[in-house]
Amino acid sequence: MLIAIDGNEANLDHKVGVNRYAFEILWSFYRLKKRNPDLKKIDFVIFLSRQPRPEFPSETKGWHYEVFGPKFLWTFTGLVKRLYFGSPRPDLLFSPSHYGPLFSPIPFVVSIMDLGFLRWPRQFTKKDFFQLKYGTRFSVKRASRVVTISKFSKEDIAKTYGIDPNLISVAYPGWQKNQGSKKTLSQSLPHPGATDKQKPKKQRSTFKNLRGKFRIKGSYLLYLGTLKPSKNLEGLIEAFRLLTEERLFSELKLVIAGKKGWLYQDIFKRGVELGLQKKIVFTGFVPDPEIKKLIRNASAFIMPSFWEGFGIPALEAMAEGTPVICSNKAALPEVVGKAALLINPYSAKDISDKIKEVLTDQRLRKRLIKLGRDQAGKFDWDNSGQAILNLLIKTK
Repeated sequence: MLIAIDGNEANLDHKVGVNRYAFEILWSFYRLKKRNPDLKKIDFVIFLSRQPRPEFPSETKGWHYEVFGPKFLWTFTGLVKRLYFGSPRPDLLFSPSHYGPLFSPIPFVVSIMDLGFLRWPRQFTKKDFFQLKYGTRFSVKRASRVVTISKFSKEDIAKTYGIDPNLISVAYPGWQKNQGSKKTLSQSLPHPGATDKQKPKKQRSTFKNLRGKFRIKGSYLLYLGTLKPSKNLEGLIEAFRLLTEERLFSELKLVIAGKKGWLYQDIFKRGVELGLQKKIVFTGFVPDPEIKKLIRNASAFIMPSFWEGFGIPALEAMAEGTPVICSNKAALPEVVGKAALLINPYSAKDISDKIKEVLTDQRLRKRLIKLGRDQAGKFDWDNSGQAILNLLIKTK
């Protein structure tokens, strides 16, 4: 059996969201094939519009890359041409993104992260929203099967597009376990008012490096993700203002890490309006090694989104032993279970109160850290890849 994969979403430098998902699923397939004798008869060809990046798996027997154009509207032009007239013809196409080919002589399966773009259309350009709205609808209707990342998204997709829920499979994402920390419960961050000298030597060293690169002083709260309206960063900034009005938290910082998405200007503006410029650090895109350090040294991880199809950063924070505070909306409660403190994202006071609770209640912190590690252990990229691969084999 020859399975073709549209690898373009993974073939980017700065991978976030669906790019990271596609990249991890590619690597999962690669690892599964190498160690599972039952997959010797399954070959993979990864279709790309440009040469594969160096971090992609190396070519080997049964794993090859094929680059072709034209790059413009590749999914609807170059891919269609290759499927009909190229050789060898795959038995099945898998697209770890919202888009399938316009026409196809073979079955195809698509992955839909979530339908947040329908709930928050204003955070996209007209062109991008048009492509997402109609490209996703077309792909879902034409695909043999659909893969998504949470039960919440499955129900939303079935309801929105009127398709049989039995045609939609859930494969939970994972997190990068190979870079996880070894921090124990007893090494959780001290009180937010602690000085560097009161922290363990190892933390002081890491913290010093972070200060140098990101200009962070003292203890901090962390948000990690794309900067866009649905992430509710303006609400988080307002909650942070309420928190820092108390003397105990007056020196606390808020680190907002992630690349600029859409309509992010108001996020920066809100911090200025509230006079918090010196207390909020915007890092921009952060590479993986620095992400782990930022998470590991945060006093708490905050995810106050109005909408999430899953929430991988919350799992990464749990895996690193950092207490998580997250929204009670969309898929987040499904992902974090009982291992996070849930907030009402529409209430700045509730967000502020829950942050204060996590920072001051050491028994709660220890409980969240332990439950968080257990919860994170339930999610694994290879489990996700295996579930998708099983589906692809059956679909053929």
